[in-house]
Amino acid sequence: METTSVLTPEAAQETKEKKRKLPVPRLPKGKKGRKWLRRGVIAAVILGGVYWFFIKQPGGGGAGLAGQFVPDSVQRRDLTVSVSGTGTVTPIDSYYLKPLVTGEVLEAPFEVGDRVEKGDVLYRLDAKDAEMSIQQAELAVRQAQKSYDDLAANLTVRAGGAGVVQSVLVQKGDLVSPGTPIAEVADTATLTVTLPFHAADAQRISAGQSAQVTIAGTLETLPGTVESVSSAELVGAGGALVRHVKIRVSNPGALTSANSATAQVGDIACAGSAGFEEALRQTVTAQASGEVTDVSVIVGSRVSVGSALVTLGGTAAQSSLEDLSINLENARLSLQRAQDTLENYTITAPISGTVIEKNVKAGDNVNNIESGSLAVIYDLSYLKLEMNISELDLSKVQAGQTVEITADAIPGEVFLGEVDRVSINGTTTNGFTTYPATILLKEYGGLNPGMNVSADIVVERAENVLSIPASAVQRGDTVLVPLEGCLAEDGVTIVDPAQVEEQSVTLGGGDGDYVEITSGLSEGDTVLVPAQAQDGMSGGAGGGSVVVS
Repeated sequence: METTSVLTPEAAQETKEKKRKLPVPRLPKGKKGRKWLRRGVIAAVILGGVYWFFIKQPGGGGAGLAGQFVPDSVQRRDLTVSVSGTGTVTPIDSYYLKPLVTGEVLEAPFEVGDRVEKGDVLYRLDAKDAEMSIQQAELAVRQAQKSYDDLAANLTVRAGGAGVVQSVLVQKGDLVSPGTPIAEVADTATLTVTLPFHAADAQRISAGQSAQVTIAGTLETLPGTVESVSSAELVGAGGALVRHVKIRVSNPGALTSANSATAQVGDIACAGSAGFEEALRQTVTAQASGEVTDVSVIVGSRVSVGSALVTLGGTAAQSSLEDLSINLENARLSLQRAQDTLENYTITAPISGTVIEKNVKAGDNVNNIESGSLAVIYDLSYLKLEMNISELDLSKVQAGQTVEITADAIPGEVFLGEVDRVSINGTTTNGFTTYPATILLKEYGGLNPGMNVSADIVVERAENVLSIPASAVQRGDTVLVPLEGCLAEDGVTIVDPAQVEEQSVTLGGGDGDYVEITSGLSEGDTVLVPAQAQDGMSGGAGGGSVVVS
């Protein structure tokens, strides 16, 4: 730095007056420089007042300079801006395993310190009661399903056998209840006649043999087929023992149940006569209540087994069907609940991690959640720290920033973390709001969950830059520079307070204690710093390089 010549007191005073009248140049600052400058300039404003009081005020005459200021040199430093806080480190995830059911522990195949993976079986409880509940629930579902299916089926009245509709006993709009006759169906195309044969002769007759049936009165003969032979012997007319043989014939069209006949099977004749029987005569009745909404047949209609005759419906029938549907759904839900409960008797690891507590062993009994935690699992793949950020610093902190972490329990070590996320769900106390930031530590060395730590989120860092104490900067971006004769030979003691001048400088960033000098001073130059401010800083007068972190 150039040394200014010593002038007479009158000339020096005149020079200073001229300098005061010169306009202070506006120094260009980049976006980053303006951001950093705000932090360094606060101390400069304070210093301006101090400088005015001790030097510029009338009658001061610079007499107060000695003892109030100390020299410091322009040095290269690493400047770091950070947001600080404290908190407690915790595992990235933890789980307290609690039972949801009651029972005896049959298996517990793990120990404290074991590494477990998600889904590994940790406990198996006796599930006999749960299995019985499932069986009961399955029966309830079957019963509810049957009731629903039966009602749904009974709302359509169907023929029980093949034949011809002889009469329809209801019409559309009628209200019926279970047991109400709906229609008469008869099968007259096939007739049967059951005739007595002497017991000795009947032993030679078997089902499937051909027979000749003779119609009484007309003596007309019809071919027939033996359908069955009774095994029991009965006493017939005249006291003879007989067996009954049932013979089937096709109705040529004129036969009715009023006709009777005799028959001969081969050379064996029957021992009496009997009347014809229709193969089917059925009165079809309703099996459910409802309104007749459709009649599907008329008299003379030929129907087969299962043919629809009448359809029932109406409000009452649909309401009953809906009730049964609800009962069925409830039964299914009860079954599902019972099956889900059974799963609770096999307790698996919900996360991958390390077992740090095992509180229940095989043979113990657990009583639902009243038993407390069975075991505790920590996921120690990371540690995390929840740190509160002031609303004033929120805009500075963002995901991905480096965090320097220290712990009193592990002195001398610095652990590096990273901001994972910053929540905007703030908490306001006494009009001041803080926001939680989550910090992750991948490499955490000897740190253990539960340790209290201090954290510095590195917002901005400038390495190896020219800097001076921020308190040395005055209003107008100037500093006090000692001239020749101001300092004693030791370079520290101020012997002539009048030998100083204001030097304009261009400021860069700062961290609150120190501010970067981009122009106006060179490395090794000396500036004057308020003694009180200098005493509170990490570096002393004329000290060496200071790393602020």
